[in-house]
Amino acid sequence: MPTADIAGVTVDVNEEGYLTDPSQWTKPVGEAIAAELGIAPMTEGHWKLIDFLQKDYAAQGQMPTIRRVKNAGGIPIKELYELYPGGPLKKASKIAGLPKPASCV
Repeated sequence: MPTADIAGVTVDVNEEGYLTDPSQWTKPVGEAIAAELGIAPMTEGHWKLIDFLQKDYAAQGQMPTIRRVKNAGGIPIKELYELYPGGPLKKASKIAGLPKPASCV
């Protein structure tokens, strides 16, 4: 299994750079991944989505759809694209240390 050094921590990743063990995620790891994706600094709005994704994934056992983020997370889709341009769920899930959503190519 590949590993990566992110924010001074060695973490297990897949071939696309997504963490394969969510327990290895820390806020500094998330911030470093965000910076690599060109999303910095992370604002309260960014962290709101990260927090929702992590809690929903822990409760549901799968990544939420963008519709679920809008309905259950209370985050408008337009805001998601403003915070995470070019693929909000794909980028946010990577920053959150979660698997790539099935709906993302």
